[in-house]
Order: sequence, then C-alpha cells, then structure tokens
Amino acid sequence: MNYVDEFRDGALAQNIARRLQAEVDPSRNYSFMEFCGGHTHALARYGVVDLLPDNVRMIHGPGCPVCVLPIGRIDMAIQLALDQGVMLCTYGDVMRVPASEGLSLMRAKARGADIRMVYSPADALTLAREQPSRDVVFLAIGFETTTPPTALVILQAAREAVKNFSVMCCHVLTPSAITHILESPEVQQYGTLPLDGFVGPAHVSIIIGSAPYEPFARAYRKPVVIAGFEPLDVMQAIVMLVRQVNEGRACVENEFTRAVTPQGNAAAQAVMAQVFELRDSFEWRGLGEVPSSALKIRPGLKAFDAEQRFDLNYQSVPDHKQCECGAILRGVKRPTDCKLFGTVCTPENPMGSCMVSSEGSCAAHYTYGRFRDIPVGAA
Repeated sequence: MNYVDEFRDGALAQNIARRLQAEVDPSRNYSFMEFCGGHTHALARYGVVDLLPDNVRMIHGPGCPVCVLPIGRIDMAIQLALDQGVMLCTYGDVMRVPASEGLSLMRAKARGADIRMVYSPADALTLAREQPSRDVVFLAIGFETTTPPTALVILQAAREAVKNFSVMCCHVLTPSAITHILESPEVQQYGTLPLDGFVGPAHVSIIIGSAPYEPFARAYRKPVVIAGFEPLDVMQAIVMLVRQVNEGRACVENEFTRAVTPQGNAAAQAVMAQVFELRDSFEWRGLGEVPSSALKIRPGLKAFDAEQRFDLNYQSVPDHKQCECGAILRGVKRPTDCKLFGTVCTPENPMGSCMVSSEGSCAAHYTYGRFRDIPVGAA
C-alpha cells in the first residue's frame, strides 16, 4: 500500500538503526518526548524501542486527548445525562474513562442515562434533527485534529436553526501543553524531567502546520521534529533529533513532509477561528491548569454552547490516589512505575485514562507487552 508499506520495511529499519547507532555520542544520554499517543503506540507495536541505542530514551507525553480530559469534565457530562435528561453523544474511547464515585459514561448509561457513542459530531447533529423534542449534547474532545469537524457542525446547526443541539467543548491545544511540560513544578523545582527534544505530532501539525512550534524551539532551546505515525517515520525523526543535539541546534524540522506544511490547513484554521476562541485557562489531567490551552465557543454562537445553555459549573476532582496517570502524562514516570499497572488496572478494568484510550501510553505498554521485559522503575 503506497505510503504505508514503504514505512514499515524491516530492512530499512535496520539501516536506520545502524545509522543512529553510529551517530549517537556514547558519552552522553538523549531523552526525547514523543508528544502524541500515536507515536507511543508505533514505538511499542513495531518494537522500535528495541532498535534504539541504550543511551536514547523515549518519554511518553500527554498527546492523548482522552487521557488528558480531567475527571471534572466527565462528571459534568454525566450530570447532564443523569440529572438533566439530555441525550449525550461522544466518541467511543471517552465512554470508559473513570469518573467520580466509580462512575464512567458507560456505567451512567447502565443506570439509565441516554448516552450514545458516535463516530463524528455530524452523527450527533443527525440525532438532534431526528428527535427535535430531545436536547442533544455532543461532548467534543481532542486536539486541533478533531476541532474543525466540531466547528463545521456548530455552523451547520446555526444555519439550520437546530434549537435542541449543543456542544460541550473540551478541545485543547498542543503548543501550550508542550510549553507547560517544560514549566511544570517537577522541572522547575526538582529537575526530574530532562528533555533534549520533542517528536512533534503528525495529525495536529497537518492542521496547524510546523510554524507554531518555532517560537517554542527558540525560547526553550529544544529541537522539534514533526513525524508521521509509521515506524520508519519515528525512527528517522529520532535520527534528526540526535543530529540537532549533537550539532547544538534547536529548530523545527519536518520529517512528515508528505502531509505537513509550514502553514498548515488554512481552511481548517479559518473555520476554527470563526467558531472558537481561547479559554483563559483549562485543567488538563496530569498538567493541572494550563493557561490559554483550550477553546470555547464564541459568544455569538452561545446558543450551541452546552456549558452556557445548562449553566454548568466546572469543579476539579483529584485522580485516584494510587493512579499515576498524571505523572505519566507529564513524562515524569513510566506506565510500569504505577503499582496498579497490569494488575488492578488493565484495559478491561481501567483505573485511569491512560489505560482506556487506544492512544494511551499504559494501553500501549499493556497491549504490546512492553512491560513483560522492563523492570518496574527502569529508565
């Protein structure tokens, strides 16, 4: 298959691994964060980590939209469905994220709430058209990748004057999160997160382009290489990061040239700007309150803003005391550092969001058996 098979070629992978081994400086260690959960799964699924030199460490980042959604936002959605009787629609992964009091959207559905899995926001709008007597709310999550479809559906609902449809907006932004990782208390106070560079997200960068990362790379002297999700994409990105570190450079490079441009998708950016504006602050699971890191619906479209329509008030809720999802999302700990991992917490019985999502780092480690040969606490 074009643009897939070529990037999964085992012989090419071995060639890149030999090149990487020749280019790393044996006298130093390299720590790179793959921001996106898709890269985490590529590393685990295809055994890329086994091809890396011993002094190159990959650290999992918070680039999983389901994982970073805080418990308080899930609680708000459950409240809407159970207490206010709305038909709540959202993506499948969100259904199983643990919330307060042992609940999740799936368990609230079992209690009688009308909660439905949909494949797109357009599906939720269709349900609102078909059942005009019901309030239908779409719980919208995701980074810049999934934001344009939500914006288009809100504009469509406004054109059609669909009065029973609204959106609970939980869309978040990538550059702000990357910046916050480097400014987190663990870094400032204890220095427990040494990072030499970032593997930048693929799908997000198709929308926003590579240019938004350039101020970050300059300000923090951290190289960023945008990479596709195939194993050879990730391996080549690591080679490019090693070269930047060795040469003392810190700039944005684009390995994923077949899909990402410096400017990104102008049409998608325009529709996002038409519908959304920045929130002053938004809580991320694991990162806490992150300034200017999320979107809300503009006042001119407030009729489609579920938070305004139903007068919802957000309350922060702490994670399970023994769950290490927060530290894992910051890159401070590995999934195998969590006492619950693989025993109490499994994909069938998740205690935290990192084990739920198909992009979660805990799910990647569990699904592809990375934990079976990695001692707990190993670097």
